[in-house]
Amino acid sequence: MGKNRQDVPQNLKWRLDDIFASVEEWNKTYDEVAAMLDFKKYEGKLSDPDTLFECLEEINKVSYKLSHLAVYASMWHDEDTRNSEAMALDSRVELIWMQFAGAVAFVNPELTALPTEYLESLITDERFADYDYTIRQTIKNKPHVLSKEIETLLSQEGTIFGGFQKIFGMIDNADFPYPTIKVDGEKVQVTHGMYGVLLHHPDRKVRREAFRAYYKAYIGLINTITATYSGNVEKDVFMARTRKYGSALEMSMSREDVDVKVYKNLLRSVKKGLPLLHRYYRDKKKLMGLKSMHMYDVYVSPVEDAELKLDYEDAFKVVKEGLLPLGERYQALLQEAHDNGWIDVEETEGKRSGAYSSSVHGLKHPYVLLNYQKTTGDVFTIAHELGHAMHSYFSESTQPQEKSGYTLFVAEVASTVNEVLLLKYLMKTTTDEKLKKYLLSYYMDMLKGTLFRQTQFAEFEYIAHDMCEKGQPLTKDALCKVYHDLNKKYYGRSVVSDDEIAYEWARIPHFYRAFYVYKYATGIITAVSIAERIYNEGQTAVDDYFKFLSAGGSDSPVELLKLAGVDLTKMDAFDSCMASFKAALEEFESLN
Repeated sequence: MGKNRQDVPQNLKWRLDDIFASVEEWNKTYDEVAAMLDFKKYEGKLSDPDTLFECLEEINKVSYKLSHLAVYASMWHDEDTRNSEAMALDSRVELIWMQFAGAVAFVNPELTALPTEYLESLITDERFADYDYTIRQTIKNKPHVLSKEIETLLSQEGTIFGGFQKIFGMIDNADFPYPTIKVDGEKVQVTHGMYGVLLHHPDRKVRREAFRAYYKAYIGLINTITATYSGNVEKDVFMARTRKYGSALEMSMSREDVDVKVYKNLLRSVKKGLPLLHRYYRDKKKLMGLKSMHMYDVYVSPVEDAELKLDYEDAFKVVKEGLLPLGERYQALLQEAHDNGWIDVEETEGKRSGAYSSSVHGLKHPYVLLNYQKTTGDVFTIAHELGHAMHSYFSESTQPQEKSGYTLFVAEVASTVNEVLLLKYLMKTTTDEKLKKYLLSYYMDMLKGTLFRQTQFAEFEYIAHDMCEKGQPLTKDALCKVYHDLNKKYYGRSVVSDDEIAYEWARIPHFYRAFYVYKYATGIITAVSIAERIYNEGQTAVDDYFKFLSAGGSDSPVELLKLAGVDLTKMDAFDSCMASFKAALEEFESLN
């Protein structure tokens, strides 16, 4: 597979000792938290503003320490998913989170039972300024909070229901039977990271063998994965019904204070734009000289020998240059991330696949996990994850703890703004027509992957939950048929939807966080609008964007995006993103 972790240079690894200097210090903090879980003195007394304020402050103190424990344990485990000591810390955090949730389970139902007039009076009380948005949400969510006894019971669901995600994680990382194929006469193990590299390989035989071997491994696990995923969907439906929501989708959207119509508008908008995607694949198939284009062909650029195959250090420099429009402070923070242990760069044995950014209020800095390979996609992943990290940095350094955590709905905006700005920089600075064609293709592939593909995933989730809500069994055959039909719909007649692609749903980890992936699509729609503003309006747009980055979770997501000049309650941004795809397609066609 990859390197052993000890063989990776220290400057390419994140520094977890910035959170806790040792496991002993982690254990000491754990014991402190365990001694802080008695909230009974506040129970039944939240109608008194003084008692309520003291209770909320104590909850914040525990949450602060607990979140640090959780981030450390989780990231240490992600360094090597086989590390049993790290796994034990992770399990202990889950247990104490459950105890904490049980100890404060009375707060929500007790607050909700109080008169609306009392809750509204708290919003005008200066002491509760950090909690005003939370209180407004409490008023809104009154119909969905249950009795104290049931809330106490449901507070235990985190560990139990979270098991589906954990089981899939173990299947997909620790126990996955990574296949081996031959590439140029050498055996290559098809890891999750290497699979993406092999799908870009110029040799079609290599791509086909990697595709078939990778999916054969998932097909061998399909019964277990089906049981895990169907259980996760059933959990979502159960919780929605228990909390008196009309659907699991409604529950998920309500938790983020976003109207369900945003999700449905996205599905309608993308459906309308699918002919543009089909047209792109017709062009791509022709340029590649293929009689038939298969799923293992769609990731290859139709422009040969123009991909950015950069070492990590060179890639980081390019990212910095691409993000120059965001100003000197942003540049300084990017360099600090590079120099001071924010980023874990290389793929190593047992390391969690993919990439992410992680941060909580009070950390010295955010963290970024990469599994860097020399591909254009991974160059953009650096920009993407640093966008997340900077969003967290600005929110947590500007907002109080209670308001620093932004919702998932806006979480993909900053990351995608970085990608769009980087692409615009590369397009603007290249004088090589071949590279320009490649970048246009890459931009359309980015929109395909982030707008169209994530919406395909979102539609699959929508259908799977709808089936469950109607009492239809989520068998492997049923789920594979739904996915295969969607694949044909999204890719059109120019692409062969191979039999193996019916199993793609079985390898998507985000499906265990229901109705998450659509936010990638709304994120790129928003990001395209923001990036265009920054290029066209300059500092005014940058200032507005930083207001958004610094706003955390201080208001509803839709209102926060308005700070950056984007209103998703209207169709303008949706239409603008499709127009951007069309313009790139037309320019691409004009160069061929």
